[in-house]
Amino acid sequence: MSRVRPGWLVALCAAIVVVSAWLPWLTADGARASAVGGVVGDMDDLRNRLSGFGVGQLIVLLAATLIVAGAMAARGLSARVASSAALAISVLLVVLTVFYYRLYVYTPVSAGYGLCIAGVVAIAAALLSVWAMVAAWSAASARTT
Repeated sequence: MSRVRPGWLVALCAAIVVVSAWLPWLTADGARASAVGGVVGDMDDLRNRLSGFGVGQLIVLLAATLIVAGAMAARGLSARVASSAALAISVLLVVLTVFYYRLYVYTPVSAGYGLCIAGVVAIAAALLSVWAMVAAWSAASARTT
């Protein structure tokens, strides 16, 4: 009987977070801004704050790392370490998404659908990482007995 490999679901969630980074994370009066710093419309004050390497780019970088950790856990390549790293990275993604919200969403600026998608999927990745970790550690203990 083959065992369940939830690491692939973690990698899928991380890929969705990466793709959602190019969707509108911030909106204000017809203007939109993505997590990677692209601004369309009249958001000059936000354009200056989003320039350079910031929280949005770090979220994309960590999500790409989560893809690798999830795939390693699913393939069984250092599954215990990879699933533990996936849990740590996914929790960090949730924290950074909340920090992004607290940093950039204020009265004239509201959260866009990209930020909502990334937040929900990051929470799902954290829960799936727990499942991947339990599966990896239980499979390792079953092999030793």
